[in-house]
Amino acid sequence: MTRLFIPLMFAVFVAANAPADAPGMKHEVPLQDLPKPYATPAVDNSSQTALRPNGWLPQIPKGFRISMFATGLPDPRWMTLAPNGDVFLAEPAAGKVALLRDTNGDGKADKISTFATGFDHPHGLAFRDGALYVGDLDAVWKVPYTEGSTAAPSRTRVTTQSFGGKDGHSTRDIAFGPDGTLYVAIGSAGNVETTDPPTRASVQKVNADGTLSTYASGLRNPVTVIFSPNKQMWVTVNERDGLGDNLPPDYATHVEAGGFYGWPYAYIGRHPDPTFGAKRPDMVAKTKTPDVLFQPHSAPLGLVFYDGAQFPAEYKGDAFVAFHGSWNSGNPHGYKVVRIHFAGGKPVGGYEDFVTGFWDGKTSPAHVYGRPAGLLVAKDGSLLIADDAGKNVWRVAYSGK
Repeated sequence: MTRLFIPLMFAVFVAANAPADAPGMKHEVPLQDLPKPYATPAVDNSSQTALRPNGWLPQIPKGFRISMFATGLPDPRWMTLAPNGDVFLAEPAAGKVALLRDTNGDGKADKISTFATGFDHPHGLAFRDGALYVGDLDAVWKVPYTEGSTAAPSRTRVTTQSFGGKDGHSTRDIAFGPDGTLYVAIGSAGNVETTDPPTRASVQKVNADGTLSTYASGLRNPVTVIFSPNKQMWVTVNERDGLGDNLPPDYATHVEAGGFYGWPYAYIGRHPDPTFGAKRPDMVAKTKTPDVLFQPHSAPLGLVFYDGAQFPAEYKGDAFVAFHGSWNSGNPHGYKVVRIHFAGGKPVGGYEDFVTGFWDGKTSPAHVYGRPAGLLVAKDGSLLIADDAGKNVWRVAYSGK
């Protein structure tokens, strides 16, 4: 298992000689090994999308196969599964929700159409009681749905209260809790600041009248909100930038009602932010420590719990997380899908690489063939990966060979 934080004097050597990501490689980010802020400079090192070589495929574990489920998509980001097995896909830049249908069961979407349009950067998608719910920049919408339908007849606004502005982080994931309550994850307006409205950097509960109440706060950019098999709320969080290559870790964590998770006053438990920590030591003291730490700036986006029947039994209840990849690290990383093993409803053993190869590990800035974003367990138990840089959706299936 790799331990990702190392003394600064060895950083360049290790970066140049570290093994490339590979399926099965295990990682752990120990809480006690966090460096001090500004140990390395903050940099802008955004990835560049490269043409895929002929015959190129991402790397997967032995016994699995990977193929294209859909390609040529404008902006594939987030997915949900319809009751009949159709895949619904949010395309934020186009302001629409697309429908991807595999009519003959061959693992490819042979019918792709627009189901609903007119949204402002749609992201979160969820089905409930005969309707598709869509979370966009400043509202949750309810779209009537009849099983097998290919176009939305209308839509109504569910939320009556603003999400707190459209600037900054734009994802608005949604999830229904076990009791039917609707939740919205809303990122901050900026990197780190104290001027955001209370609805930002939080998970909000949608009340019956469409107003919002804060369920949990201090979550800088909670891109996914989802409920685990044991009915716990989980989020993925992109932490703040500007503190150096190795700080702070991004993370996935279960979320408690009323919990405070640090932003902007602290990070990763009771580590005070160098700018804002001293202003609110009371908030630093109450900050909860997240469950699973990821390599800083990995940009974890989609998270799903595997509830299918196709993969081997040991995958049941585990989580997959899509790393969109770094943009502000001197040493690029991420651009992969990882697996978190769960036992007794709790994560154990850090995380391990599951789908890799979107970046060759040699270029800086990273020349990438794709960037994983949203994840979905399909009706047949395969894992779908929305790749917004490659403009496609990948399908990972288990073959046993």
